[in-house]
Amino acid sequence: MESLSAAEARRVALAAQGFSGSARLRKRRPFDPALDALHVLQIDSVNVFARSHYLPVFSRHGGYDLGALDRHLWRSGEFTEYWAHEAAFIPVRDRALFGWRMDDYRERHRRDGRAEALAATVERVRARLASSGPQFVRELEEEPRGGRGPWWDWSDTKRAVELLFAWGEVATAGREGFQRRYALAEQVLPAEALVPVARSEAQRTLVDRAARSLGVATLADIADYHRLKAADARVAIRSLEEEGILIPIRVAGWSSSSGKPEAAWMHRDARLPARLAPDALLTPFDPVVWFRPRAERMFDFHYRIEIYTPKEQRRFGYYCLPLMVGGRLAGRIDLKADRRNRALLVQAAWREEGAPQRTAEVAERLLSQAATWQGLDSVRFSGAGNLSLPSAFDAS
Repeated sequence: MESLSAAEARRVALAAQGFSGSARLRKRRPFDPALDALHVLQIDSVNVFARSHYLPVFSRHGGYDLGALDRHLWRSGEFTEYWAHEAAFIPVRDRALFGWRMDDYRERHRRDGRAEALAATVERVRARLASSGPQFVRELEEEPRGGRGPWWDWSDTKRAVELLFAWGEVATAGREGFQRRYALAEQVLPAEALVPVARSEAQRTLVDRAARSLGVATLADIADYHRLKAADARVAIRSLEEEGILIPIRVAGWSSSSGKPEAAWMHRDARLPARLAPDALLTPFDPVVWFRPRAERMFDFHYRIEIYTPKEQRRFGYYCLPLMVGGRLAGRIDLKADRRNRALLVQAAWREEGAPQRTAEVAERLLSQAATWQGLDSVRFSGAGNLSLPSAFDAS
């Protein structure tokens, strides 16, 4: 069995995730390298700094035009949304790989009674979308929502359209802010995206995609990438291993709870760069860190997002972005964009034990770049945390 050191495994994983020695965006189809490497681009509603789906491209390539990515995701016809990890952008060509999940949602909602309870509303929403085309929930409502907020206290209409989205009958036709515009799937997707792939074949392909995006990974890593059951992922891994697509490998320091070496696989297309040591700010929902056990195993980085933790119980901050220095996760920075005053607020900055000496220098440079990317003029630091930064500095 082949083996990798922990450092080699990190380089394999970062290369597979789209990090490279040259971070410049290409002139032609600039977003392809990052999006192809990631396969799924997780979406999240938090916007204290920047929407999460914008960050992975910035992490890998630096500043770019947000509108250009929006146009690529929404107007190229190449991407759509579905529950691929959490809510995520995926290639339209791969939507059919989730047909089994759509069936599972439909059966779950039948068993738990939601389908029956909302049957009349579901039928009304279907009919309205068929007759009137893509609409926001507010346009589908029979009565005004009054003072209810858009992210809580869902109406029956919102519940019904989300059931239809989960079942694959409805797809997104763009967003306004963070609110989806819904359409019947056949109104906005090509015919080939509507024909589900058989469960076993689809899951095998998703495991192949996950392993390719991870480079080197355990069963748990691979299963989590598209949220498969471990048993289903194991069957697909076995098939891909027999075909030579996944290669069993041992990684130094990767062990199970019993202390035995943990089984791992490397994708046959993975590469081991002689040197790869990127510096980057990561979204909490970047695949590098989204599966916390992998982040701990790969980078010795214990990470939890503290958005839902009461303020007085937070250790690091509300929305901490992991800081990568030289290919190691070396710190975390709690960020907020003060758009009125055109400033990026560093509410806390922390360095990990054993972080490289240049961690503060890298953080300052990346924060300056991040401010410029977001159209802000300066960076202001509160002084909280154990990473020493200037109290204020200009964007680059």
